[in-house]
Amino acid sequence: MLNPSFSTIILIMLAYGIGSIPFGLIFTKLSGRGDIRNMGSGNIGATNVFRTGSRKLAVLTLVFDAGKGAVAVGVANYFADIHIATLAGLLAVIGHCFPVWLKFKGGKGVATSLAVFAAIDIRLGGVFAIVWLVTAFLSRYSSLAALSAVLAVTVGGFVLLDDMISQIYILLLSGLVWTRHHSNIGRLLACTETKIGAK
Repeated sequence: MLNPSFSTIILIMLAYGIGSIPFGLIFTKLSGRGDIRNMGSGNIGATNVFRTGSRKLAVLTLVFDAGKGAVAVGVANYFADIHIATLAGLLAVIGHCFPVWLKFKGGKGVATSLAVFAAIDIRLGGVFAIVWLVTAFLSRYSSLAALSAVLAVTVGGFVLLDDMISQIYILLLSGLVWTRHHSNIGRLLACTETKIGAK
């Protein structure tokens, strides 16, 4: 076990560092497709990577972005406790959204958040996945699916969990994801949002 006086800082730094790895950018550059920030919405996440025309790269980005959240929570939970692990998950998403390597201009944290929610409680991960899939199928809007899924998990956290600290972290994480989608919310209201599959 890490020394309690240093463990939180170390784990938070590690979680942020893991979360800030821009896999979408790395995969598109390595594949020779260029800088994902200059394509589509300019986002480094899986949805925008999908707009490059490569489903494989999009899936890889989704898996690795989700893996960042799972690893951050898992490592912190091993060395500390669930509260520090949940905080580490939040920092991993912050790292994804505001990576120091990209001048703090990153993604929207959806895939990473999914893994964090699932690592906290697998039921929350299930709620997220089901709501995302149903909303995406019916609306064809990835952003609306993400917003709906995060909102459902927030409600689920207060229903399924009996831990106020974890509930607060979930609320903060959900608020971050919603904030990162502010431009999408505007386009959804204006009916100008890009649908899944459109370039």
